Amino acid sequence: MNGIAFLIPIALGLGLAGLFGFHWALRAGQFDDPEGAAIRILLDEGPVGPDRPDA
Repeated sequence: MNGIAFLIPIALGLGLAGLFGFHWALRAGQFDDPEGAAIRILLDEGPVGPDRPDA
């Protein structure tokens, strides 16, 4: 019975931490464009040539 007295507040604290993290991620814009990064990696930005600084 003493174990439950410790585990319930720990479980509630972890749940609140997860909820806080989720709300923080929402406010930070982590879920604004979930497909954009996956598509941008497939797109070419243009021809690679000597005039580009990264070529």
